[in-house]
Amino acid sequence: MEHMNGAISLPFQKPVAATHRWVLALIMVLTIAVGWRYPLVGFVVPAAMAASIAGSFFRGRYVCGNFCPRGSFFDTLFRLVGGPRDVPALLRGSAFRWAFLALLMGFLGWQISRNPADPAHWGFVFWMACALTTGIGIVLGLAFRARTWCLVCPVGTMANAIGGGNWQMTIAESCVGCGSCERHCPMGLTIAAHRQEGTLPHRDCLKCSSCVDACPQNALDWPS
Repeated sequence: MEHMNGAISLPFQKPVAATHRWVLALIMVLTIAVGWRYPLVGFVVPAAMAASIAGSFFRGRYVCGNFCPRGSFFDTLFRLVGGPRDVPALLRGSAFRWAFLALLMGFLGWQISRNPADPAHWGFVFWMACALTTGIGIVLGLAFRARTWCLVCPVGTMANAIGGGNWQMTIAESCVGCGSCERHCPMGLTIAAHRQEGTLPHRDCLKCSSCVDACPQNALDWPS
């Protein structure tokens, strides 16, 4: 059973290495830092959104867990602060998530409609939405888990619906239910409880490999 050994993996094979996440986190920071002054930088946001949705057709939320700049920023930030606290059931509920998606998409559409012929205005709207929701994500990460925002992220909700069941993690019989995987999961998913099934059925699994790396029994792995 293979684990990460520091090398950056090819897309859609094994989850990527930590150095790759640092680069993605830097892209996120720079986007927020300069987007207000150079609004066309804001188009990084829809590019990341499109990549996550496209990737969901093949590997579920793999792109969210391994190539999302904001997700990588949260991973990096909350290595230092925050903790493994339970996420409220409300934030996991489908009704809340789809309502939030409709609200945010409606807000984006309304803002863009105010000056639809100006690309710079579009970029500024994307930047503003990114800055606002990143702030929300930081609050959620401090209060609960590092990737709590990913439970309510509109793009993540769409990726969940499209391909959340794709490329499920396997759980070997050597799993002893110690819970180390769950303590390290940035989404706070239950994992060990599914050892009898042999696979992890959670559609919101980010395929980030935090649980795989934390397993002392080497009982977790990804499909070849």
